[in-house]
Amino acid sequence: MVDIIGRIRAAQPTLRPAERRVAAAVLKDPESASIATVAGLADEADVSQASVVRFARALGFDGLPDLRVALTQDLTRRAMELERSSVAHGRIDPADTLADVVAKLAFHEARSIEQTGRLIDHQVLGEVADAIASGRPTVSLGVGASALAASDLNQKLQRIGLVSSFSPDTHMQLTHAALAGGQAVVIAFSFGGRTTEVHRALVLAGERGALTVAVAGSGLSPIAEAAEKVLLISAREAELRVGALASRTAQLAVVDFLFVLVAQRLGSTLDPLLERTRDAVRPQHMPGTRD
Repeated sequence: MVDIIGRIRAAQPTLRPAERRVAAAVLKDPESASIATVAGLADEADVSQASVVRFARALGFDGLPDLRVALTQDLTRRAMELERSSVAHGRIDPADTLADVVAKLAFHEARSIEQTGRLIDHQVLGEVADAIASGRPTVSLGVGASALAASDLNQKLQRIGLVSSFSPDTHMQLTHAALAGGQAVVIAFSFGGRTTEVHRALVLAGERGALTVAVAGSGLSPIAEAAEKVLLISAREAELRVGALASRTAQLAVVDFLFVLVAQRLGSTLDPLLERTRDAVRPQHMPGTRD
């Protein structure tokens, strides 16, 4: 099943200004858009009817009728998912039992990964993995919950002998970015895409000629617009979601996507590296235990 809403979000940066207004109108009220006429949607977005048709075609449809059908199917699927989880947009209610909380979180965490897998640009993902696997030094950026994903990528790349750096100190992140040369790959994690320190570091890295990559929830966010390549993630956040669990899960999924692709490209050369790192930490395990 195609995630039409996710496709619209991903396409926004590539659309013409009038088409972006149509996209904004659809995302604001998908239910109304699913039954709107060309004229009605044009009025809502304050654009010409031709812009509405071009918007539909930019998404790969012959016209608005085909887009409405796909949008209706997407909304129906989402409604069924919400019924299964018994909560709108992943919200945890104060009256929920422990079993309710576990079931709802598990459902929406899994859904975030699934939607990110459908939304992410496979070509860009492969290009970034190629750059890392070629041995280019990698710098990871992120603060708060996003720092967990940045740290995880750094640890995984170091584990297989690749040059990689990350610091939870934002001043050090700025330092790493300022020193990043043209061969570096600088990856910024920010679901909202508006973290000031991360944005500044990414801009600095770009000015140094590094390949800049944004892992963000919107292609229109400042961090995404500052990056050369964008990997979009999908997650829903609600009031009672401590630590932005869904967005963190989606970011960690992207880390795994990248790491596995890099490992795949390194092939058999990876085995001795993993064995050496296992041997290095094995003496630290308690007798009779397994990692």
